Amino acid sequence: MPRYLPILVVQEASRQPGTDAELRDFEAELADYLSDFGAEFDQPRMVVYPEFYLCAASGTPEQRRAQLEAAAEPIDGLRHQHLSRIARNLSIWLLPGTVCERGDDGHLYNTAPVYSPEGERVAAYRKCFPWRPYEPFQPGNSFEVFDVPGIGRIGLAICYDIWFPEVVRQLAWLGADVIINQVATSTSDRAQELVLVQANAIFNQVFMVSVNSATPSGEGQSLIVDPEGHVRSQMPGATSGILTDVLNLDEVERVRTFGTAGFNRMWSQCRNEDPVLELPMYEGRIDPRKWNRER
Repeated sequence: MPRYLPILVVQEASRQPGTDAELRDFEAELADYLSDFGAEFDQPRMVVYPEFYLCAASGTPEQRRAQLEAAAEPIDGLRHQHLSRIARNLSIWLLPGTVCERGDDGHLYNTAPVYSPEGERVAAYRKCFPWRPYEPFQPGNSFEVFDVPGIGRIGLAICYDIWFPEVVRQLAWLGADVIINQVATSTSDRAQELVLVQANAIFNQVFMVSVNSATPSGEGQSLIVDPEGHVRSQMPGATSGILTDVLNLDEVERVRTFGTAGFNRMWSQCRNEDPVLELPMYEGRIDPRKWNRER
């Protein structure tokens, strides 16, 4: 059976923090988008929103922090209950954009929750590399993948994370076929991020889905890239809009089996008799006997 993943990417400016009224407006907007995309599909669709979509903050660093402090909730708070209901009502895989989480330790975290079509929260990834000094968040300390049963495995990386190649490499190592990169880049380095999205796809032979905020929250240019680094679709600018696609995750296995452009098979590079390669920077190593992906 082909492993198809219908996906809808929403490039939109951030909303005010999720009051009951705001979240009901969000649900109505989302239902409208879905009415035009895949209502006839016999499997759930995945919908992805940008970083900070449900917790807009602006102004000076001090003003932003105050707004984020006010918007912060425990991961299982009232906002979670609304998002769970929305995913269940619409029968979708919902990635509603990152939220401001108040951890049990009292710290703020930039967290990407994921909800299944049954309304279960199946993942909640805390951004490992907050953009300092601008973001007032505590870094997360673990990587996050989740499974879409019968389809494939999805990895999560938030904005600045993809500037650190170890993140996407580790997610691919954990078996991710697709990396979802939720972004709120409002600066001129979006041009570099577009290159990094393609580079990470090529390095790791995975699909990359990078959804950025629309103006005035971000510079847009959301895009979907295949495991050989080809841009499948891209928003041309920073205005609001959506991208739709149906990813064939079997393409990941095809590229890894036959190579990028039919040549490069990085995951099959090592042989058991090859020497161990020490990685002093990480106090670790690449052991050729373990150079394979886990699932």
